[in-house]
Amino acid sequence: MAWFKRTEKGIQTPTEDKKDTPKGLWYKSPTGKIVDADELAANLWVSPEDGYHVRIGSNEYYKILFDDNKYTELFEKIVSKDILDFVDTKKYTDRLKEAQSKTKLKDAVRVAVGKSKGADLVVACMDFAFIGGSMGSVVGEKIARGIDYSIKNKIPFMMISKSGGARMMEAAFSLMQMAKTSAKLAQLAEAKIPYISLCTDPTTGGTTASYAMLGDINIAEPGALIGFAGPRIVKDTTGKDLPEGFQTSEFLLEHGFLDFVTHRKKLKDNVNLYIDLILNRPVR
Repeated sequence: MAWFKRTEKGIQTPTEDKKDTPKGLWYKSPTGKIVDADELAANLWVSPEDGYHVRIGSNEYYKILFDDNKYTELFEKIVSKDILDFVDTKKYTDRLKEAQSKTKLKDAVRVAVGKSKGADLVVACMDFAFIGGSMGSVVGEKIARGIDYSIKNKIPFMMISKSGGARMMEAAFSLMQMAKTSAKLAQLAEAKIPYISLCTDPTTGGTTASYAMLGDINIAEPGALIGFAGPRIVKDTTGKDLPEGFQTSEFLLEHGFLDFVTHRKKLKDNVNLYIDLILNRPVR
């Protein structure tokens, strides 16, 4: 007997025989392009038709940057505390537990060391999925310790920023991380160790106002939103229409805030090319 039958209402399939399309098989970019999820991952999470760089986390960036995806995570047991007993619509402690359970991350940044094109590299990478990649005390502490590790072992340091800014649940303690990380980067510079800052979508708030724009070389992914306040806030404050493409990577490059914009496929090569040149060693 056929699995369907024709009726006056057309072809009807019994409920138990209907097949649901598994979630995650397809991705639709903001420009409307549809791409297979496996093809997207193989293309480093960049839509092949329009070049749109999908937001990714530390796991994906480490896979791109470290040889054979081999690395050692540093300071992974550090977790945030609710110093201020902060409560808005819910307790900060509850937000932390929910974020940790949902993302399987301890906080909004991870620090790792491994080989990139055969040479050691320390990479601190933010995860937007953890409370909007907000910068709290743990974020500042892990970045500071990552810089100390780079200084001690004379290894280049790379920062991948993806953040909505300071974590409001930690108030002034969050803002202190701007000065803390900036001071550590000054020590890194004194030690003459290269610092590469990669800004991804979005890089905003106190993150932009501190370590994200203090690189020896500041680079970004195509189309990333980079700025202190968002375009809507700027427009409402100034009362003026903003230039087209305001606060995108390309706009900042044109106005001298970035050294270059790089496609993810060229990220590993470009980062290592800069390090080789600045350290005066053979290009790998």
